[in-house]
Amino acid sequence: MGSIESQDSPYGLATIPKAPADFLMGLKKDFLADESTQKVALVVGAYRDDKGRPWRVPAVMEAEKRYFEDSSYFKHEYSPILGISEFTHAASQVLLGKDSPALAEGRVCSVQTLSGTGALHIGALLLTRFLPSPTPWAFVPAPTWHLHRQCFEHVGLTVKDYPYYDGVTKSLTFSAMESALRSAPPGSVVLLQVCAHNPTGLDLDEEQWRLIVSLVQEQRLFPFLDCAYQGFASGSLTKDNLAIRLFIEAGVEMVIAQSFSKTMGLYGQRVGCFHYVAAAHSDAPGVVERVASQLAILIRSEMSAAPSYGPRVASIVLNDSELYAEWERNLVTMSSRITEMRWKLRQELEKLETPGTWKHLTDQIGMFGFTGLTPAQCQRMKSKHHIHLPSSGRMSISDLNTANVARVAMSIDEVVRWGLACT
Repeated sequence: MGSIESQDSPYGLATIPKAPADFLMGLKKDFLADESTQKVALVVGAYRDDKGRPWRVPAVMEAEKRYFEDSSYFKHEYSPILGISEFTHAASQVLLGKDSPALAEGRVCSVQTLSGTGALHIGALLLTRFLPSPTPWAFVPAPTWHLHRQCFEHVGLTVKDYPYYDGVTKSLTFSAMESALRSAPPGSVVLLQVCAHNPTGLDLDEEQWRLIVSLVQEQRLFPFLDCAYQGFASGSLTKDNLAIRLFIEAGVEMVIAQSFSKTMGLYGQRVGCFHYVAAAHSDAPGVVERVASQLAILIRSEMSAAPSYGPRVASIVLNDSELYAEWERNLVTMSSRITEMRWKLRQELEKLETPGTWKHLTDQIGMFGFTGLTPAQCQRMKSKHHIHLPSSGRMSISDLNTANVARVAMSIDEVVRWGLACT
């Protein structure tokens, strides 16, 4: 009988390095461990009502009730590989507009994914496999949601930043953004957030979007659009998909990641879609068919078949005219409360005469606000005031409410004055 190798010898994964923890989940863990009764979390992007509670979207609640009462024998069976067609088709109509020429011309392929993150991953994998090799780079805004970079790097893409935000003026750096993308090698992928930019809350206006669409065409870049907040940003589904409509109007080939986590409050159900839109040309339907066949292979090997509960609930909302109208009203409710909290925080800071200007808080839109606080000030917010937010100064505006906004403002005022004293 052979001797057993010493357990002290490296074998298998014995020498695997420890990976760094996800910093946002780490902040949530720190918040839960904080024993202060005055603690406030401004970290995770999940909508809260004015009492600080998760808000069950009324239209979704009714859809869940209907789904629960459905006695179909087949509702828990496997979904098709590309997803539930009633859901993916309705999702594409929301995203692109029901009258979109891309839909009418058969230029769209839509597949179900594990929310927006899954769409980013499947999209990155598709582009890595099938774009002309080698794909030069993938460009992401600086700053952006940290999983953009992570999803691209995970499949082997080289990621580069393009300028997006000026921390001094607290505004967009559009000219620098435009210049950087004009110098990007042809064939590069460019990640663009459609609305409610995470983390800055600053979006391009229509004129700027038109310039970017033209630039993408001229430089032969491949646009990867991320749409996680349609309707949640301004309260209007149509207003928030402006960028997508402009790209379609130009006949540009692109891919889009779509999430219903925020807009329907289905965070844990992971409801999302990935959409491929072919360029406007005669063989577009053929390209769409071939792309769909490859997506089926990728999805089959990753999750076998798409989940069903969340997308079926979302499908009920999207395909029922009354529930759809109710959902639109629910989006206005959520976006309006966040806008109200932006103004309230700004007013409280101005009332305290906090050094600096705070107009940027109301210039921004969506769930997150870029406060302009330094990492040291953010750490002091946590250690002295028990208010938790990332070191970037990004704040989850939806976690503010009438009971805590004044205290948050007073804490910001204190750390800003402390920072000035230190310098």
